[in-house]
Amino acid sequence: MAADRIDLTNQFLIAMPGMADDTFAGAVVYLCEHTERGALGLVINKPIDIKLRNLFEKVELPLDREDLAEQPVYFGGPVQTERGFVLHERLSDEGGHYNSSLAIAGGALEMTTSKDVLEALSHGAGPKKLLVTLGYSGWSAGQLEEEISRNGWLTVDAQPEIIFDTPVELRYERALSLLGIDPRMLSQEAGHA
Repeated sequence: MAADRIDLTNQFLIAMPGMADDTFAGAVVYLCEHTERGALGLVINKPIDIKLRNLFEKVELPLDREDLAEQPVYFGGPVQTERGFVLHERLSDEGGHYNSSLAIAGGALEMTTSKDVLEALSHGAGPKKLLVTLGYSGWSAGQLEEEISRNGWLTVDAQPEIIFDTPVELRYERALSLLGIDPRMLSQEAGHA
């Protein structure tokens, strides 16, 4: 591993206003993993037209959590949009309550892709705070670093309350505020001296 390699795991990627890729325009992405092989993240501020109750119906599970029924499902990114990804608080320090969970380094969150997390939720158990996406955002080795060097993204340490407790329409602004930036101050032009 290169000594100068950056690890952006457990950080927000905040799309710059001039983001050329419409998929990510105005996006805040939570990075679940960033290694020398690439990066994987979930967009946390683009709800789609599906509520959790609809998703549970689709996978033929009851949903005994009224607090979750009307929560939106989110567009997590353009990769594997037919698959669900559940970003949730870690249930305990050991983690690993579900068949396929990634404990996110440096944070108190896990990302689970196995159906058993949905089964736990359907019975009124499971994590209290969660965000469900269809699809994820992926970058090959060096791709994300290249996009950052071209002023495509800002990065900042993630705050779970922005993911779980902030109204969706305020997540972009709140993520920027972690850097002390007012969105109106950002230019769409990259400055090069």
